[in-house]
Amino acid sequence: MDYVGRMFRPPSEAHSFLLQVTIGCSHNRCVYCDMYRDKQFRPKPLDTILADIDEAAELCSKTGPQFRRVFLCDGDALILPSKKLLPILEAIRTKLPWVERVGTYGDTRSIGRKSVAELTTLREAGLGIVYHGMESGDEAVLERIDKGGTREESIASAAKLREAGIAHSVMVLLGVGGEDLSTQHAANTAATLSQMDPSYVGALTTTVVPGTPLAEMEASGAFRLPSKFRMLEELREIVAGVELSDCRFSANHASNYLPVRCTLPRDKAAVLEALDKVITDRDERRLKPESLRAL
Repeated sequence: MDYVGRMFRPPSEAHSFLLQVTIGCSHNRCVYCDMYRDKQFRPKPLDTILADIDEAAELCSKTGPQFRRVFLCDGDALILPSKKLLPILEAIRTKLPWVERVGTYGDTRSIGRKSVAELTTLREAGLGIVYHGMESGDEAVLERIDKGGTREESIASAAKLREAGIAHSVMVLLGVGGEDLSTQHAANTAATLSQMDPSYVGALTTTVVPGTPLAEMEASGAFRLPSKFRMLEELREIVAGVELSDCRFSANHASNYLPVRCTLPRDKAAVLEALDKVITDRDERRLKPESLRAL
């Protein structure tokens, strides 16, 4: 396989075939992220991508299918024009016919550039889910972290994906508003998620990575990460405030201090009760040790 640099994927794509179709991230300015800072964004040549698909097909012809899903890397493969994505999806369907779903990262820019008709065509060709790192539903926080998208654009993106029949998984970051914006970050994230009403939500916990602009902001005093329990309070406020139709809500990423996995609204009362217990007791022994946390 032709892999350039480090590969990243959502937790739910742990057993997927990672197919790199772009190198890096076309935005690459989010202050908290260092995943693609060592890469200059560019699409990979189609011939290289097709060769990787052929290699996967040859391997599976000898061993049997080793995966049921494909995830398109890097940071926002959906930014590619549909005319470049469709041959890739067609090759996956032809050469890897047992694949049940293709997923990719996407954001308000990449979703916004495509019409519902284009997204529908991509879904018909095999694209089944888009993972959207919204991070926050608060405009002040989005501006501070240089996310490159707005609250209203996130809501519009959700509506587009729903109309096109593509599953939508939205990621939010606990603590990314810092101490000063923590309350409005939690409240407005819950309100925005309620308007988006996605099928999946993943809550991750902010980690200040050395060498990032966020680390520089922390060093200068412009940003202060909330405490562990304050970030759990943010999680509690989001769960309490969000109104979703039928959502698989997870906070079980390696970065999280307390794993949570539930279906909302069905499990809301039970999750709030569990969070209240941990927050009230302030017993750090119930939290994941720092040594076990990861990005």
